[in-house]
Amino acid sequence: MRERAFSYFSTPFSPSALAVLIQHAIEEPCWDDGIDVVSATPEWIRLRARCDHRTAERVLQFFDEIAELPDPERTAVGTAFREMLTNAIEHGGRLDPHQQVKISYVRARHMVTCYISDPGEGFTLDEIPHAAIANPADDPVRHVEIRDAQGMRPGGFGVLLARQLVDELVYSEVGNEVQLIKYLDLETRPPR
Repeated sequence: MRERAFSYFSTPFSPSALAVLIQHAIEEPCWDDGIDVVSATPEWIRLRARCDHRTAERVLQFFDEIAELPDPERTAVGTAFREMLTNAIEHGGRLDPHQQVKISYVRARHMVTCYISDPGEGFTLDEIPHAAIANPADDPVRHVEIRDAQGMRPGGFGVLLARQLVDELVYSEVGNEVQLIKYLDLETRPPR
């Protein structure tokens, strides 16, 4: 990443995936990747990334390639990370390419944690009726109607989904920082 590589992939890879990657690199205009590497060791990676979808996709691809996690934890952490990063960039950073999110990924022997901090004012779960996490038990799709009335794109399942995929989802007091924690060994999991 520090050398501004266009993309990342690990072996084994399919020739078709490599061809798609090369095609994207050829077709993309000259770009500034919007990613600053603050710290990079196999156990601890810290980045600052521009608040736009293209940068988010590159960060997500990078993390997918470096995450040496067993399945199904790899899929669970990757999906939860994608949802929270997208929320941070879209809602906290308002897709403003002049803003940045801060990202940390820490891999310990029995756990992995992802930290995301966005430049927004924050929120509480009570303030997001457009999210599925706020739906009352007797109306599991209420947020869909609210999103439609507000002209928002379909969605709103990110926090609910992430909460189901990781062992702990912790927000800061202000609500613009989130910590995802996934335990990799059942013996180290705290009781729920």
